[in-house]
Amino acid sequence: MDILLPSQASSGPSHNNASASWQRSLQQAIRNPETLLEHLGLSATQLPIDIANTFSLKVPLEYVAKMRQSDPTDPLLRQVLPLDEENNRAAGFNTDPVGDLNARQSPALLQKYQHRMLVLVTGACALHCRYCFRRCYPYGETGHAEMQQQLMQIRTQKQIHEVILSGGDPLLLSDSHLTAWIQALSAIKHVQRLRIHTRLPVVLASRITDALLSSLQESRLQVFMVIHSNHANELDETSANALQQLRQADCTLLNQTVLLKGVNDQAETQIALHTRLGELQVLPYYLHLLDRVQGAAHFEVAESQALSLMKAMREALPGYLVPRLVREEAGKAYKTPVY
Repeated sequence: MDILLPSQASSGPSHNNASASWQRSLQQAIRNPETLLEHLGLSATQLPIDIANTFSLKVPLEYVAKMRQSDPTDPLLRQVLPLDEENNRAAGFNTDPVGDLNARQSPALLQKYQHRMLVLVTGACALHCRYCFRRCYPYGETGHAEMQQQLMQIRTQKQIHEVILSGGDPLLLSDSHLTAWIQALSAIKHVQRLRIHTRLPVVLASRITDALLSSLQESRLQVFMVIHSNHANELDETSANALQQLRQADCTLLNQTVLLKGVNDQAETQIALHTRLGELQVLPYYLHLLDRVQGAAHFEVAESQALSLMKAMREALPGYLVPRLVREEAGKAYKTPVY
């Protein structure tokens, strides 16, 4: 998934210290499973890792620091470590579980829902989540899709009121490139809302630079930042500070979580996560049943267990901290509510 479109690479070394800091952290990310285990005081004999996995490991040291030492069951480690289980083939799991390919208007533009357009602005992520529904997406095919071509298609479709920047992770674009996107979309009169789906405030909080915050705050668009956190341990003080800065830049903050076996499939874990999100003034959005992507079957939680979790959450949390349990089905005009 680590592919940058040619027009989206950073234009050169940044003179902004904050920008240089997050880019340096990204360059220092761990990419070898055995190295990750060594950092945590673990060995390959404790976990059946797959060193040759074609979907490579990538995890910044900022995120590694949130993992528990000497714990092979750590919920953050489980999200990123390639295990032999990924090689098991399971019925109903495939390379395009949510129908992205059929929703493409062009290689980098997807439209599944009315009045919204999703742009794959990059194929790169700071963290390679093992359950990612786009882990098999052909990002290489988007290489010729230039920004101006994408904007032209959005301009000509006046029914589009919201543009979603996705990927990969859109916050891996440089500040200057993101600013160009925000300004260009602000100039399209029929676009009213900008939504950014990102894991960076959780994974690499140093990415939230002053330049990015200024661009978001100065836009005429209503900006929604949808973060992705699966466990309360991800939301340490560095993430809390980044989220506070985004709120102060007039971003509405939402969170979506994926229900994952061995990570967050216990009631107390979900309650702790959504309590922490409430403390950080991040509203719950979705709790997703697993998108059935090839290689992720070992993460799947039964729907009956998910419903039990929702019942426990409703009993323990105020309604405004309870997410909607949903599944995404290819070709459907909206996400399917499960509860």
